[in-house]
Amino acid sequence: MNILTEGQKAPDFKVADQDGNQVSLKDFQGKTVVLYFYPKDNTPGCTAEACDFRDNYAGLVSKGIAVLGVSTDPELSHQKFAAKYQLPFPLLADTDQQLVQAYGVWGEKNMYGKKYMGINRTTFIISGDGTIAHIIQKVDTKNATAQVLALLDQPAGA
Repeated sequence: MNILTEGQKAPDFKVADQDGNQVSLKDFQGKTVVLYFYPKDNTPGCTAEACDFRDNYAGLVSKGIAVLGVSTDPELSHQKFAAKYQLPFPLLADTDQQLVQAYGVWGEKNMYGKKYMGINRTTFIISGDGTIAHIIQKVDTKNATAQVLALLDQPAGA
């Protein structure tokens, strides 16, 4: 498994979004990208996180920030999720686990004593030059945008 660190070049990708459009990290060159990995569409924590980014989306865009959500759910699931909650940003359908493997967020999970493999909720803030500026591993799903903005507001090297 890939273990990424801050300051490293972010792995590029080309993955379909909920509408079948191919999305690549290169498409966002010069912009800050919030690449957030979440376990599953239409689950409580994932919905809270997506809606938090939705509710703060205009402010993020005004700061030159692009938001991309990623899970291993298929395009149709993402379409329904995005429509149900009016999500204005792309949801990437990583059905072959290309991104979750490249970003090191696929791992063993444990729910009610049952072990299984899945996405460990993680947010990567990628700078305009394609390097990983910040990695958030303890995501506050109801305040995900505030976590991102707090890190971006820190002086360099803080």
